Amino acid sequence: MIFAAGRGDRMRPLTDSCPKPLLAVGGKPLIVWQIESLARAGFTDIVINHAWLGDRLEAALGDGAHFGVRIHWSAEGTALETAGGIARALPLLTGKSDTDDVFLAVSGDIFCEFDYRTLLSRARTMAGAARPHMHLVMVPNPPFHPRGDFVLGADGLLRMPDAEGSTLTFGNIGLYDTRLFRDIERGEKVAMSPYYRAAIADGLATGERFDGRWENVGTPDQLAALDRLLRM
Repeated sequence: MIFAAGRGDRMRPLTDSCPKPLLAVGGKPLIVWQIESLARAGFTDIVINHAWLGDRLEAALGDGAHFGVRIHWSAEGTALETAGGIARALPLLTGKSDTDDVFLAVSGDIFCEFDYRTLLSRARTMAGAARPHMHLVMVPNPPFHPRGDFVLGADGLLRMPDAEGSTLTFGNIGLYDTRLFRDIERGEKVAMSPYYRAAIADGLATGERFDGRWENVGTPDQLAALDRLLRM
């Protein structure tokens, strides 16, 4: 699943007329970099949610055939936040309501060189677990988020930032079990933070560190800088 429903307020005025994931760097939209990376890793069924200017996203990307994937659209109208967006898209993510599926979720407005194939074995392990888990890709704290989000222990478990150890920033790349979201009413606006805290408290949230290129493109200046870098 690619998250693409946000308004992108910090990117205004660019996002007044263009959905943030369609802003281009290095000659192609941010979300296209993600789609191509997912396709190379073998992820050929991709769910994309949208709210702000969603019709432009659908018009630009279509059914995904041009990229060698199948895109399934989850229109929200009003953005439902992360957990709410997942809950609305569950029928597209699971296929069968009685199947406990693990899915990969990424933000449509990040740029990274993470190899999504490395998560496949982890996903298979999670799918066989008795209780639903999540697995998050963590990155070194960027300048705009110096305090980080969670601590990654030597045992691979994530802990809250008040735990012993240095914090890392969540890279907006994660594996989730659909069972985590099945109690949310479809169409309800629900944030993700309580689900992170609950999974960490129960010892059901693991993580890994990625030190490669990763950019959370939040402002026009960051977008321009990344574009210059990719065109060098």
